[in-house]
Amino acid sequence: QVQLVESGGGLVQPGGSLTLSCAASGFTFSSYAMSWYRQAPGKERELVARITSAGGNTNYADSVKGRFTISRDDAKNTVYLQMNSLKPEDTAVYYCNAVSARAIVRLWGQGTQVTVSS
Repeated sequence: QVQLVESGGGLVQPGGSLTLSCAASGFTFSSYAMSWYRQAPGKERELVARITSAGGNTNYADSVKGRFTISRDDAKNTVYLQMNSLKPEDTAVYYCNAVSARAIVRLWGQGTQVTVSS
């Protein structure tokens, strides 16, 4: 079965850290660009971070630059999002996304909840 499964979400205090993982299966992970998106209540889903299939290029939303780091381990078919200095504004459901070469195939995970609160 082709799927992406996110994990690592939870409740954290402002200023804290959290690492999200996305485990992929059923497709050639190494050939896909991987991204993290998030959606807060009442807001549009937004791109948080992206990493190319080669792993040599990353992009981040302005709101998370300097705080979040995306990485991938092709041997484990897993993409990560290290989140530091978390703010209440980071509260959202975080989704893993995979895109094939030429964007022919697009895959989504079910999401994991991240709540930043005192």
